[in-house]
This record gives sequence, C-alpha cells and structure tokens, in this order.
Amino acid sequence: MNVRLRHDAIVRTLRRNGTSTVDALADEVGASRRTVLRDISALRDEGYVIHSDVGRGGGLQLDPRSIQTNARLSVPEVFALLISVAAMRATGSLPFSELADAGLAKIEKALPSDKVKDLRRFLECLHIGQLSPEQDLSDMRKMDHGLLSAFETAFLGLHLISFDYCDAKGHETQRRVEPQAMLILPPLWYLVGWDPDRNDFRHFRMDRISNPQAVPDTNFRRRHVPFEDDVCPYSQL
Repeated sequence: MNVRLRHDAIVRTLRRNGTSTVDALADEVGASRRTVLRDISALRDEGYVIHSDVGRGGGLQLDPRSIQTNARLSVPEVFALLISVAAMRATGSLPFSELADAGLAKIEKALPSDKVKDLRRFLECLHIGQLSPEQDLSDMRKMDHGLLSAFETAFLGLHLISFDYCDAKGHETQRRVEPQAMLILPPLWYLVGWDPDRNDFRHFRMDRISNPQAVPDTNFRRRHVPFEDDVCPYSQL
C-alpha cells in the first residue's frame, strides 16, 4: 500500500472506530508501528487533529471536525474553483461570498510557491461580464473536460492551442489560435484567441470546442485584448 492510500486508510479507520491503537492501525494498513507513527505525524502536518491518550483504554482519536487543510490540488483545479465562485458572484447568486473567499484563500495558501505564481498568471487572463438577455442558449452543450488543462498548458507555456470548433450554424472547422484570455458571461464561457490566419481576435464558445490540445514547439506573445466596458478582470471583482 502506498503512502497516500495508507494515509487515507488511517483516516477512514479513525473516523469509523473513534479510537484506535497504533498496533491496530499497523495491522489494518499492513505496515510497521514505526511507519504508522510517521504517518500520524504527516497527517497532523496536513491539518488533521489527532489526539493521543496514554494508559489503559487510550489510543489515537481523530477530531470529528478535523479536515485536511494541506490541499493536494492542481492549478487547473484551484483555477476552476476560483472562476466558479467569480461566475456566481457576477450573477449575484453567491450568498456566502465571504466564507467562499476565506476557504479559497486557505487553498491558495497551501499551494507551493511555484504553483501560486502559475495560478496568479492564470487569473490575469480571466474576465467576467454579463450575458445579453437576448442570447440564445437552446444549443448550449457540456464543455470538454480536457479544455481547462489544455488551456493552462498553452497559456502558461505561451503555446498555440488547437481544437475542433462547431459554429452556430453547425459548421465544423479545425482551429489553431493563441490563447489570450478567458471570458465568462454566465452561463457561457469563451476562449478569446488571436487567430494568426485571420490576423484578429476571435471569441470561441467553450461548449462548442472539442479535442483541445496545446501545440508544442510553438510560441506567441501576450496581446492586449479589447473588451467591452461592462467586462472587468477577475482581480477587480
């Protein structure tokens, strides 16, 4: 059993049994007593509150309110959480915004410094606005799960991104653009790219994109993207 699986098993056992001894946990996970003691120390470092009682009837107890605070999240996962909260705030449908912001701040704090730098660069590309009430949403689709990670790789690495695109008339084309920004007009999300073939910016509805891939060995430069006055950067929300 690897370390992560062993840690998960220890937490589950403590939650289920309430109290357990080090020897019982060692038998449960198939490891030595010394290994389990190291695991308990590591879990405490991650934020779990585990009490130790000595003497007859004693053992290890996990505080039932205890949760892991050292989040093992990737930059796209944290970015997805942040932009989801931003989108809800933009529509005025985030009643517990202060709690959400506090929780997200803790998650960001738990990220390694290099990931925090990537996250902040990522957030610089994000803009939020309001969708026109006249917009037709009848053909709205589910977004490709691979789009956010492909966008992250392309945006942070300054690589072009390629994808298949189906326009409003149902015409399908293969596109290859510079990913310059992401625009959220809830509930629609757009990839804003500079199209080298057309020498201009283009907005692509992300629910119409499929098979997205960052293109290796390509590079582009950051461009100023002109947005409407009612669209603001994420940092101003």
